[in-house]
Amino acid sequence: MMSRALENAVYGLISTPVLHTAVKHGVFASLIEDGPDTAEGLAGRLGTDQDTLERMLLVLTSLGVVERAAGGEYSPAPDAVPFLDRRNSRYLGGFVEHLTLETQGRLGRLDTYLAEGKPDTEASPFDDVYRDADSLRAFMRAMWDLSFGMSQELAALAGMAGTKRLVDVGGATGPFAVAALLTEPTLSATVFDMPAVGHLVGEDADARPVADRLDFVGGDFFADELPHGDCLAFGYILSDWDDDTCVTLLEKAYRACEAPGRVLIMDRLFDDDRSGPLATAAMNLVMHIEMAGRHRTAAEFVALLERAGFGGCEVRRGSGEKHLVIGHKK
Repeated sequence: MMSRALENAVYGLISTPVLHTAVKHGVFASLIEDGPDTAEGLAGRLGTDQDTLERMLLVLTSLGVVERAAGGEYSPAPDAVPFLDRRNSRYLGGFVEHLTLETQGRLGRLDTYLAEGKPDTEASPFDDVYRDADSLRAFMRAMWDLSFGMSQELAALAGMAGTKRLVDVGGATGPFAVAALLTEPTLSATVFDMPAVGHLVGEDADARPVADRLDFVGGDFFADELPHGDCLAFGYILSDWDDDTCVTLLEKAYRACEAPGRVLIMDRLFDDDRSGPLATAAMNLVMHIEMAGRHRTAAEFVALLERAGFGGCEVRRGSGEKHLVIGHKK
């Protein structure tokens, strides 16, 4: 009999699109906001085909994402609710959409990469992100959904008390900057990202209470120096690039960092022996397909920080998939 792990791997090709389609058509929104229901009742609520919906619900039940009561009523599994509730800061709908519509289409490159290696001349993945306003907004939505919930924990873990000016490098629409501002009322923050992102910064409802302390500077962190502050943050940025590029960016951060200050690296971490976790290993492969980087161990990030001049490095682990590596400038 096939092991559970192998079964999940084999049928994952079906499971993720089913999850995305359920999110897209409001299945979870209805079950969470309006309560459990049978496939027939839920199809009536949503105006969808009952047979197709029930088959999807059975897949989601088998995955443990949905539970089915004795009377046939479906409801989301309690531990899945925070990630499927669009009102929750841990909502993953945008990220699941990106995996389904963008990443899945690029997985076909693996065959060529494995046989011939990744071409040095391959187009930048950001060409797709910036191809039009809708693509940019969808990508930024996915980054917010993926980051804001974890950013609240990481901002608390970093301890922002006493910090005057945070610079969120490559900060997208500001999920970490907003989370940090919400934890510390005297803090100001600057999001530094490509100019096209500027009009999207601060538009999320969570950003409204701190809008007067949040600003945006447009630029290219490869071509430009970084804005100055006593805390510079790289949230899920350095895993996009190779080691030498990361050191170049961290050296820019060192120059922009006002002493005494620090740099925060927030990212997925491999276990020290690189045996997991699964989410990090999977996204490490995605970095190869979509970007030019990889995921690292804590020790590898510390080595990059030290090459750039930072000292007193420390690692603070979050309860989820992202953790914090800190370098200090005295």
